[in-house]
Amino acid sequence: MRFTLALGAALTTAVAGTIAIPASAQIQQGDVLVRARAIMVAPNERSDAVTPGFPGSKLGVDDSFAPEVDFTYMLTDHLGTELILATTKHSVIGRGTIAALDKVASTWVLPPTLTLQYHFLPKGHVRPYLGAGVNYTIFYSDKASDSLVKAIGPTDVHLNDSFGYALQAGIDVDISKRVFVNLDVKYIDIDTTARLDTGAAVNRSRVHIDPIVAGVGIGIRL
Repeated sequence: MRFTLALGAALTTAVAGTIAIPASAQIQQGDVLVRARAIMVAPNERSDAVTPGFPGSKLGVDDSFAPEVDFTYMLTDHLGTELILATTKHSVIGRGTIAALDKVASTWVLPPTLTLQYHFLPKGHVRPYLGAGVNYTIFYSDKASDSLVKAIGPTDVHLNDSFGYALQAGIDVDISKRVFVNLDVKYIDIDTTARLDTGAAVNRSRVHIDPIVAGVGIGIRL
């Protein structure tokens, strides 16, 4: 709720600031847009059971907050391509028959995403856009939790990297000739297989993470 209110407040402030903006504040072919956002990553996860050792179990992934940087190059006045860079840390949560363990692992996620955007009003001071593209997610620094190690012994955790699609919607609102406020929401298709190696025992679970990534930030037109 606090995050949603912050987004709304930022947009209200930005729109109010457009009243005094000169008519030259626009985007066009060849422009480079750089944005810095604060993002919330909210997984819409679902998983298979952790098999064969934990029938009836599930795995979940918690929310995370992080900074994000992105770069947009305007191919035409209306079309731009955006590269999105951020990394977040998440806890993997036990559910179902392993819910008592709570956190079973942690991992860092690096999901570079490239989208092609359509900007509806490139000559306006309020510029909505839609985008679609591809995502490659790298999981690194995977680590078993203390509760999992205590329950089943020393365990190596590994999450497979993921390749999927991304959908995007956003809006830029000018606050000066070159500076603007940005609101952005993405859906990212992320699927992985979590592997838990405990001595001779190997357990796996297919996890669909599929997060909504909502962000607010400041951008500059170079």
